[in-house]
Amino acid sequence: MRLRTVLWLIGIFGIGFLLIGMTKCGYDKLQKARESETEPLPPTPPKPNFVLFLADDMTYTDVGLYGNADVKTPAIDQLATEGIWFTKFYNSAPTCSPLRQSLFTGIYPVRNGAHPNHSRVYDGIQSIPHHLRPLGYRVGILGKRHEARAESFPFEMLAGTHGDGGKTPDGADLPMEKAREFITGSKDKPWCLFVTSNQPHTPWNRGDASTYPPEKLTVPPYLVDTPETRVGLSNYYAEITYMDGQVADLLEILRETGTEQNTVFLWLSEQGSQFPFCKWTCYDTGIHAAAVLRWPAKITTARKSDGLISYVDVVPTFVELAGGDPGKIDFDGKSFAGVLRGETDRHNDVVFATNTTRGIYSGSEAFASRAATDGKLLYIRNLHADAEFQNVITEKDKIFRSWREKGTDFARNRVMAYQKREAEELYDLQSDPWCLRNLFGKIPDSGLSKKVDAWMKQQGDLGDETERRAEERQPEYKPWSKKGTYESTGSVR
Repeated sequence: MRLRTVLWLIGIFGIGFLLIGMTKCGYDKLQKARESETEPLPPTPPKPNFVLFLADDMTYTDVGLYGNADVKTPAIDQLATEGIWFTKFYNSAPTCSPLRQSLFTGIYPVRNGAHPNHSRVYDGIQSIPHHLRPLGYRVGILGKRHEARAESFPFEMLAGTHGDGGKTPDGADLPMEKAREFITGSKDKPWCLFVTSNQPHTPWNRGDASTYPPEKLTVPPYLVDTPETRVGLSNYYAEITYMDGQVADLLEILRETGTEQNTVFLWLSEQGSQFPFCKWTCYDTGIHAAAVLRWPAKITTARKSDGLISYVDVVPTFVELAGGDPGKIDFDGKSFAGVLRGETDRHNDVVFATNTTRGIYSGSEAFASRAATDGKLLYIRNLHADAEFQNVITEKDKIFRSWREKGTDFARNRVMAYQKREAEELYDLQSDPWCLRNLFGKIPDSGLSKKVDAWMKQQGDLGDETERRAEERQPEYKPWSKKGTYESTGSVR
């Protein structure tokens, strides 16, 4: 009897202890759950700011970093020691207006409507302000404007001028204090700032040319060595150094405002210079761009990238880094954020470019070019090879005139090659980066010709018909015409 009582008591106490343990365990879990509800969530990483500094008419090789030992670009060279410099970055059109409108929209020129120079995009085309503002960003621009319709490019216009023949109401062609005001006035939200210099676009009247004695310069292999060429290089290089000083000023503003660590700073050279075979052509010196990107908060080791990237990829990249989904937007380009993060160094297999002379100053009645490169070969299709290529260089440029007058075989060949083109051209960029030897028909083109066919079809590019109608894409009213302003009124036809 006693044994049963003892066992009964042991059972009762055991059940009691078990219930107490279960209750305490449940209480502990409940307490932890309550505590987790009151604990603050980890802070959301701040969105990056963006600066895109765009030079104007600058051949990609004319930077110390890219191999030109004559040119002094200390600020740009320093950027490369702190970030990524790209060896295969390409623009989409070697002319100011279509290039910029393609850069701002992420859409190639024919499809967005702005394929000739001094042009406008189709009604309804959107650009980076439309994509970043819903993500909480201010989006401003300081400097040159060369795009239309105004409603497609609703940047906050800080100051600037189209061309540098005069000064803005702010007293300078690129008043950097406006950049400072924009940055310090954006403390409550992330921001994106485009700084679009007029340098080194002609008339090459900025900088100190005396630091570049013409007789001491090395003339690049694709140019004819004449006194006029050397003087031109001297003035042009001086403007590049002047522009590099603008980059330095902007970087100093980022340091002084405490914003440099989480600012993605991208410097681009735009299209080639106004020397022959650069601007207005699809040769590598026309469409290949110098590009350097710094982002101290994320890119801690300097490196070189050989990824093949197009200007149409820039806006999709900014959208992704800002927290958006570029895949939901009708871009031609795609984000290269993976390259920045070091996840890959591959991006595009091929990139494209287009050029038209119709509607440019002193341009041919029709001379259209389409191009594609895989980074190794460059294929160019000239749709009007029976015509003579004309522009302000062939008609008015004293440098080109000096080539005509020199009389050597090389000079005659370069003059002829500039004005009379083969219907198809192919260059091995690894052995011939200056595009001096046309290898079309002599080596395989790696399918680039067929890729141009497919790309033109996708873009709605009708070739000759698209070229003949190019002037219809130029507005009667140019909102960029007034110095220091950008108007949104007036006819855009």
